[in-house]
Amino acid sequence: MFRTAGVGAAVVLAAALALSGCSSGGTSPSKRATPPAEKMASSVGAGEGQLNLIAWAGYAEDGSNDKSVDWVHPFETATGCIVHTTYGATSDDMVQLMRTGQYDGVSASGDATLRLIYGGDVAPVNTKLVPNYTTISSFLKNGNWNSVNGQMYGIPHGWGANLLMYTPSTVTPAPTSWSAVFSDASKYKGKVTAYDSPIYIADAALYLKSSDPSLGITDPYSLTTKQLAASVALLKKQNANIGEYWSDYTKAVQAFESGTSVVGTTWQVIANLINSDAKVKVETVVPKEGVTGWSDTWMVSSKSKHPNCMYKWMDYITSASVNAQVAEWFGEAPAQTLACEKTSDPDFCTQYHATDEAYASKIHYWTTPTKQCVDGKGDDCTSYTDWVNAWQQIRG
Repeated sequence: MFRTAGVGAAVVLAAALALSGCSSGGTSPSKRATPPAEKMASSVGAGEGQLNLIAWAGYAEDGSNDKSVDWVHPFETATGCIVHTTYGATSDDMVQLMRTGQYDGVSASGDATLRLIYGGDVAPVNTKLVPNYTTISSFLKNGNWNSVNGQMYGIPHGWGANLLMYTPSTVTPAPTSWSAVFSDASKYKGKVTAYDSPIYIADAALYLKSSDPSLGITDPYSLTTKQLAASVALLKKQNANIGEYWSDYTKAVQAFESGTSVVGTTWQVIANLINSDAKVKVETVVPKEGVTGWSDTWMVSSKSKHPNCMYKWMDYITSASVNAQVAEWFGEAPAQTLACEKTSDPDFCTQYHATDEAYASKIHYWTTPTKQCVDGKGDDCTSYTDWVNAWQQIRG
């Protein structure tokens, strides 16, 4: 995954740094292969004085980008754990950095989490040692992307949906299906936009799940060779109508404001930024097929030299006031339900559907594809490596 830091951070950082379960959270994960046995903490003692993090830009602000945005220094003061943050440019970067064993934890997205779990790079998390875990949204717990066989491997942090956005003055009638960017994309040839990542293959699979039942797709991250081929064929056809693939969402904003894009995949924060300007107005919709989305997870390195500080950080970053600050700065729904009482904008959580379980149930959260199907249907699914190779073919 690629990401750029959010609402506030986009203004400060975008020029310098471009970032980034089988269905909805809260469902029981399928029985899967057991990851390597890594020791789980049984207690949290005094901090070791240091914490080395890998994070998305905007997740560990220390006031250097905006003096009024600083939750790192209060943490350091309270715990004595001095934070050193390395920003990951992509999920692939984060995986590679974690494998060096030099870091204590990472804010991993779903296209990285299972790679880290099955690679033995992260340890199972004892949620009893994280008091703020209790009031995190239940639909973000025990997902196929952050747990295996009922064991959590991290603490949920923030989440969001990959919505369909369109310019109503151009795109009529208002779309209600992903067909607007797939089978009907030629209507807006050259002005369709899509997310630039192998994980976007899941969006095509989600559409085919409904539009072509004969393929037998049950989960957009559990694709057989035949199902992956069908998704790739659809995306290659879409490619002829794409004007721009985006990963840095400031570019997505610019494309819609200039009119070079009129329909495509988006995040709520992108729509908000566009509609805050008078240049153009856009609308967003959750299509009838549902949507993909992300749920980021703080994970502890299996080689952490400062595990007590990492556990203290996971509890701190998901506390109500801090999780609220991060969510508003980054532009995402907070994982902590009590954060909605602390946001500076009283309507923030409503706009981002932060505690709306019915809304969340429509989201198929990014999950790393593995040979053993993440939905438990067998061991003949395609792997993330297969998806990376397929994406290279699609993009040309």
